[in-house]
Amino acid sequence: MSRTNVLLVDDEAPFVAALAKRLTKRGLHVTTASSGDEALDFLEQIDADVIVLDIRMPGLDGLETLAEVKRRLPAVEVIMLTGHGGSDDVVEGMSLGAFDFLVKPCDVELLRQLVEEAAAKKRASIGARG
Repeated sequence: MSRTNVLLVDDEAPFVAALAKRLTKRGLHVTTASSGDEALDFLEQIDADVIVLDIRMPGLDGLETLAEVKRRLPAVEVIMLTGHGGSDDVVEGMSLGAFDFLVKPCDVELLRQLVEEAAAKKRASIGARG
């Protein structure tokens, strides 16, 4: 089975670098983006199984990015990260199709488990359509 492809999107460069390194050590293939617009550009270039997406970013925020990802590639699962934990964002994100939410800083092993669950869901949905 191939490695799970993760697109990690957050505007905090040190956080992204550290989390990408920790997820890679756990067997995931990680690509990083620093904005919602950059993430959407990557969707044209990589076959992401799961996107780990920060809610609060300048420009296109996480919820707007989530909506566009689901419009373009509905099978791609999105795990939202938030440092703010607002329940309104969680409700809106879930209504837009987010797989799950985690509060930063999050447990890396829990995130890895969620990524694998989300990737399995994506594979199952594609298999069901194929």
